Amino acid sequence: MSEFTILFNRHGIVVVISWVVVAIIALISAVVICWGLFAKRRRFSELEISETELGIGSQKIKIKPNYQDVQIAYKLWVEVSTRKIGLPIDLEHDVIVEIYNSWYEFFRVTRELIKEIPANKIRSSPSTEKLVRVAVEVLNEGLRPHLTSWQARFRKWYERELKREEAAELASQDLQKGFPKYEELVADMKAVNRRLIHYREVLGRIALEKHPI
Repeated sequence: MSEFTILFNRHGIVVVISWVVVAIIALISAVVICWGLFAKRRRFSELEISETELGIGSQKIKIKPNYQDVQIAYKLWVEVSTRKIGLPIDLEHDVIVEIYNSWYEFFRVTRELIKEIPANKIRSSPSTEKLVRVAVEVLNEGLRPHLTSWQARFRKWYERELKREEAAELASQDLQKGFPKYEELVADMKAVNRRLIHYREVLGRIALEKHPI
């Protein structure tokens, strides 16, 4: 019998497939299923994260990411990489209010991404739990202290200054330099920025690098 036989009867066309074709289809299906199960269980090489460099502690965290961690890291990496939060600050060109807007939006999006992760996934995977903990601490210990100390004070001053007639003649980058504690604010902002850039690099290593099994 050939691999396929086409027969005609009064009910229409009947295709008869030989046992060889059936066996090949079954083998391919089994390989695909087994590969899918294997892929889900693959683990990548261990990654070390320094809390000191992120400004969230003094320990070194070791993570052996799985595919779920890669997906989480990729989403966070995209958010950090496409906002001012993960790029070097240049206050000769950047506007502090816009930076704060970007940081606030990153704060919001990160919380939403974390909330989407099922609790059972976090509880069952030590690497996922560590990755989520780092993300939360980057918000609470990396970003929040600066925002708490400076954001409201600067925005209040900046909005008041914008109403002055002299402000109309100044670029935003020049106007913001008049903030009473401008140098102190900038020093702290740049320190946070450096740690967030490192965080972006860590996320990129998890999400984009090809790890050996």
